[in-house]
Amino acid sequence: MPENEPWEYSLSIPNDPRAVTVSRRTLRLILTVHGLIRLVDVAELLAAELVANAVLHTKGPAALRVRWDAGVLRIGAWDTDPEPPGPPLPFDRSVDLGLEEGRGLALVRACSDLWGWQPLCREGSRGKYVWCELAAA
Repeated sequence: MPENEPWEYSLSIPNDPRAVTVSRRTLRLILTVHGLIRLVDVAELLAAELVANAVLHTKGPAALRVRWDAGVLRIGAWDTDPEPPGPPLPFDRSVDLGLEEGRGLALVRACSDLWGWQPLCREGSRGKYVWCELAAA
């Protein structure tokens, strides 16, 4: 499949911390098959942070969504909590404070070209979709 053709995958995941590893490995396989190996390392980090937040901070199922279109990779995680994510601390500030948690969205902000969130309904359940983008160039 040529790199310039759009595609999209979704992975439904249970509320289980092991889902983070499954999501990372699935994403690696998807990007490798589509010839986007150069994006794998950063994309895995971003997906792991988004899925970890969805699994660790909510009680319901979650989903990973990966989309490629016009040279941009969008990685997103849906979860059942409709509350917006807290604003990310500046990464260096969270390190200075010695925080063990709370750096995930700071990493997403630092490593992606764009990120955001939106409220979302999925199969009758309310929740949110947190996403980030990586440009291929």
